[in-house]
Amino acid sequence: MNGTNDQHKPGERVAKVIARAGLASRREAEAWIAAGRVAVNGAVIASPACNVTGQDKVTVDGAPLPARERTRLFLYHKPRGLMTTHADPQGRPTIFQHLPEDLPRLISVGRLDFNTEGLLLLTNDGALARVLELPATGWLRRYRVRAHGKVTQAQLDQLRAGLTLSGIHYGAIEATIERVQGANLWLTFAIREGKNREVRNVLGHLGLDVTRLIRVSFGPFQLAELKAGDVEEVRTRILREQLGAQLVAKSGVDFSMPLLPRSPTPNKDPRRETTPRKPPSHSWRAHEEERQGKKFQRQFHGARRDDETPPQRPADDVRADLLTDRKGRRVPVERHGQLPPRELPEKQPEDRGKHGRRRSSPDRASGPRRSHPKGRR
Repeated sequence: MNGTNDQHKPGERVAKVIARAGLASRREAEAWIAAGRVAVNGAVIASPACNVTGQDKVTVDGAPLPARERTRLFLYHKPRGLMTTHADPQGRPTIFQHLPEDLPRLISVGRLDFNTEGLLLLTNDGALARVLELPATGWLRRYRVRAHGKVTQAQLDQLRAGLTLSGIHYGAIEATIERVQGANLWLTFAIREGKNREVRNVLGHLGLDVTRLIRVSFGPFQLAELKAGDVEEVRTRILREQLGAQLVAKSGVDFSMPLLPRSPTPNKDPRRETTPRKPPSHSWRAHEEERQGKKFQRQFHGARRDDETPPQRPADDVRADLLTDRKGRRVPVERHGQLPPRELPEKQPEDRGKHGRRRSSPDRASGPRRSHPKGRR
């Protein structure tokens, strides 16, 4: 089945059907067809010029296409250090490995570089992804750029006419200086094509070294306060309004289909499966018997209480106003109340002067009392 006699058959192109099922974009589906991975009604096809209907059975690598569901669009804040692909030959982490497991199989609308962060659109409809990433759609993509170097606004204004670098033509670019911080500056960069490394290549041509690149908007959709790594779904009503009748008809989206239930995804890495532990009790050493190998031993500083033998002190060396702690160290204490009778000191006779007046105590804090009444000289 080569597709030559089926290109005028009523229905849709098989690559578009595969893309609408959310397995890949139309471009990737066409590559699968050329590799002989797609079959229609049991016969492998070699050309994407093949139309299929609902009665045809399409398989990819021997597996039937998943059931179609409502067209959905998600906003994703891509962090730095992730690849925008389902599988990286070099084994680098991808965005699809960090998405929640309850989401459907998604594909990205365009791509962001490994070190680029910000807004990335994800959808379960490959035909919609293809339409939105086309330069003919004309959706504006805005970036905030931190670059090292110097440039003038006049140089940036010249980018509105476009330029050609290494045989690649870049369309009109809107660039504005936000602020300058020492040797760095922040720019606002707006493009409509989104070619590979377009922002970095254009600014590198102006002598700027891009140190941070953040996409803040894609068409009518904004990054806003979405945190890095978070995903937010666009409501169907808002999505229909933002696409408009022209893009809805061009992409062939379907908002009438129901949502398919999701089965829990098993853990892909058995090495990360762990046996659930018992809930911890109030004791900080509750699981010491369950640990394998050398058990945890608490470090004690000093002697243990049960091994400590207090030193013997002579009986006549203990004073009434001193106590000893558990290590035999003397601790001064202050006693309150009346001392035992045997320890009462002898009462001394009062010291009175020659006129019979009692003399003031020499240790009075206020000094001796005045001998004359107050106010008399």
